[in-house]
Amino acid sequence: MRENARAAWGMAATALLWSTGGLAIKLVPLSPMAVAGWRSLLSAATLLLLFRARLDFRPTPARLGAAAAYAGLLLTNVAATKLTTAANAILLAYTAPVYVALLAPYCLGEKTRQADWLFIAATLGGMGLFFVDKLSASGFWGNILAVGSGLCYAAFTLCMRAGREDSPVSAVIAGHLLTVLAAVPFLAGELPDSVLALAGLGYLGIVQQGLSLALYVWCIKRLPALSAMLLMTLEPICNPLLVAIGYGELPGTWAVVGGAVVVAAVTLRGAAGRGAAQAA
Repeated sequence: MRENARAAWGMAATALLWSTGGLAIKLVPLSPMAVAGWRSLLSAATLLLLFRARLDFRPTPARLGAAAAYAGLLLTNVAATKLTTAANAILLAYTAPVYVALLAPYCLGEKTRQADWLFIAATLGGMGLFFVDKLSASGFWGNILAVGSGLCYAAFTLCMRAGREDSPVSAVIAGHLLTVLAAVPFLAGELPDSVLALAGLGYLGIVQQGLSLALYVWCIKRLPALSAMLLMTLEPICNPLLVAIGYGELPGTWAVVGGAVVVAAVTLRGAAGRGAAQAA
């Protein structure tokens, strides 16, 4: 019981660390591709150091798919955070369970229940509200990229589920390395040349992505799935709050409403799924 409590506190800390990404990305004065590349370079180095004895990079279809999807998630999330509000970027990414529910029957042979369609409708309705607010051209494309983050997150989840016997950390490190490869043309031309840029990238790569994943891996083995999911909803809640306090960026009214719908739908779907599993 004491270890379970420590794991719960650790998962909450993980969610809070992940929620700081929006503010840090906003503050680093580099382009999205440069931020994503430098962050992934530092994160890959940190994870290789921490997990070097437990890695397996043998190529399997699931592992390759997970790595590619994770790289897409990292790139689209950073670009979306730069182009639209942090709230839109993180909350639209949290529509991923919709795509998982839609694709799981075809990709994994896992049936989507009738009740899931209500969850899907509610989440899609919430997602649509993000586009009701008045947006600049860049804000609109930022929202589109944020939807892409959700798609990549779903693809990553499906691939990790399909290759659940594989090493999850290896797939994540491979995704970071693919991100670095995609960002190479930007890294040489955009070196961090200020204390703010160096500190921000160091924090994003080593702490926010590197150490937090090590903490997540330890906690997820000791927590029930529902407990982990509920604690992780701290991320989309705290992310825009931190950006509002530290950067002065406020989400639109409709985005707040849409975000509340998305978070509520994802949470209730997880609770319902957990209840059904226990009843079975």
